[in-house]
Amino acid sequence: MIGTTAIAGVALASLGLVLTPGPNMMYLVSRTVSQGRRAGLVSLCGVAVGFLAYLSAATAGITTIFAVVPELYLALKLAGALYIGWLAWKTLKPGGTSPFAPTELPADRPGKLFGMGLLTNLLNPKIAIMYMALIPQFVVPAHGRIWLQSLCLGSVQVIIAVTVNGLIVVGAGTIAAFLGERPLWLRIQRWVTGTMLGAIAVLLASDRTRPLPA
Repeated sequence: MIGTTAIAGVALASLGLVLTPGPNMMYLVSRTVSQGRRAGLVSLCGVAVGFLAYLSAATAGITTIFAVVPELYLALKLAGALYIGWLAWKTLKPGGTSPFAPTELPADRPGKLFGMGLLTNLLNPKIAIMYMALIPQFVVPAHGRIWLQSLCLGSVQVIIAVTVNGLIVVGAGTIAAFLGERPLWLRIQRWVTGTMLGAIAVLLASDRTRPLPA
């Protein structure tokens, strides 16, 4: 039996993560703006499968491996911090672009869109930390089977993340058009996004949280 406190805790953490600019949001928005809403939704399907892959791994107890071999977890976290730091620099550098800025990208096939969405999510350190360090903290052995609690709490994260990302995809075109007519707002959005990405990279690199067995 999972308590409402655990569900609420995971839900709030999931909402905070999905609303913070990161690789998933930047990929989905840029693809939607450049190729259309349908391309964004296909990409979102790939992202959703990535969530399910993390959920399956957490349910199977793969986080135990990272708890036993913390060097693997540290390597993943630092690689993620470097990746997000690179995204921040790319956004903030002179001539950098906002994910909502119109861009000329090749019209990729649905299979490639799906694959890129999947890969982007699998390499997303925010999601890795969510499943390896955060969700296990809400699992209480006395409340029943650990794998079932991990599955249920992970499902809460998947539902919230896919729903919010779906809303972002649906509204990306409208937001892009709004910002396109207001260059100052577009620059402000770019600087806010870049600054937040940079802060996330620093927090990831300096965070000492260790994965807990699922």
